[in-house]
Parts: sequence; C-alpha cells; structure tokens
Amino acid sequence: MNPEEAYEYAKKYGSSDKTRRIACKNPSQAYHYALVIDKKPRNDTREAACKEPYWAYHYAKDIDKCPRDDTREEICIDSHYAYFYAEDIDKCPREDTRKAACRFPQYAYDYAKYVDKCPRDDTREAACNNSFYAYKYALNVDKKPREDTRETACMDIDCAYRYARDVDQKPRKDTRKAACKDPEYAYAYAKNVDKGFHEDTWEAVKGTEYEKEYNYSLNQIEKEKIV
Repeated sequence: MNPEEAYEYAKKYGSSDKTRRIACKNPSQAYHYALVIDKKPRNDTREAACKEPYWAYHYAKDIDKCPRDDTREEICIDSHYAYFYAEDIDKCPREDTRKAACRFPQYAYDYAKYVDKCPRDDTREAACNNSFYAYKYALNVDKKPREDTRETACMDIDCAYRYARDVDQKPRKDTRKAACKDPEYAYAYAKNVDKGFHEDTWEAVKGTEYEKEYNYSLNQIEKEKIV
C-alpha cells in the first residue's frame, strides 16, 4: 500500500495507525490525512508535512490554525512561504521570517509593504537586487526617492523612466540618461517627465518612428502653456 492508497483506504474505512503511518511517507498525503480524516493536528502528520515548505505552510494555516516553531522553521527554507507565513499565520514580523523573505527581492518588498509596513535597511537592500522592486520599494514603502533605490532602478530602462515619473516626479540626468537608451522611453520621458524639449531625448528619438510623435507632443505642450 502506497501513501495515496493508504489515504483513500482511511477515507473509506476510517483512520488507523497503519494507514496514517503509510500516508506520512508523503507530505501531501500526511496533510490531507490530518485535514480530512483525523480532522485535527498530530505530531506525526505535522512532522511529515514539514518535509516540504508548501505543506508545512498549509498545515499551519489549515490544521494547526496557529504558528509553531517547527512549521515556521520549515517554511523559512523558502522565501515565498516565509513571507506568507508572516502575513497569514504569525500575522506579525519576525527576524527569522524577514531574513528568509529577504533572500528574494520580490518577497523582501512584499514583507516590507505588507508585514513590517515600514521601510528597513535590510528589506530595502534586498529589494535593491532587482530594478523593478527597487522602484516599487521607493514608491510604496519609502514613499520618497533615495540614491540607492534610484541607482538600481536606473539599471533598467523601464524602471528608470517609472522612477523619474512616479518617485522623483521630476527630471534628472541619471534617469534621463537611462531612458534615452531606448527611443520609446526617451519620447515618454520628454512627454511625461521633462514635459518639454531636451537635447538628449531629441537625439535618442531623431530618425526613429518616435520623432514625429515627439515633435507633435512638444508642440501640444507649448500650446497648452500659451493657453
């Protein structure tokens, strides 16, 4: 009898030490055995579920319905579940879940925004390993520009433009230089950030499909200024 067969047998005939022991050879079947058949937590099913972060998280959420050191320890192997454990089960920040989340920029950002609900040097540093999450951190966590988040954002053309438009809310040489690596973003920068002509954006769009749009947009901006 394999773990799935043991689980199905127990569903039909009721729980037993034998079927539970066999089911516990597989984390998924251990979780389902506890949820559907035992309908309560046990050390053996929990221990078996804790062999994989996914099942450890769901055991804590659906069966224990509370945080425990053993389930938390297992999920901290995985940044994704460390963040979700902190948000859904601990419902508060902790050093161990934060440290685990900070191994991946997206979850460092999510942890800062939804669990800490404030900026910290460690979550910011982790988010700054990715241009998009550096931009998002500046926009939604710091809620202001900083040199470190801007520098990382400027490694990506799209993020440099977004940073200038949404975070700085004004033009700068560094964000413009990054945007000007692509004529589409140079045009968008001129239209939405500079809101006027600049030699760098013009040089980037000149001779491209965006040259005509560039001239038209700047003419419209000038007309609006006159009105």
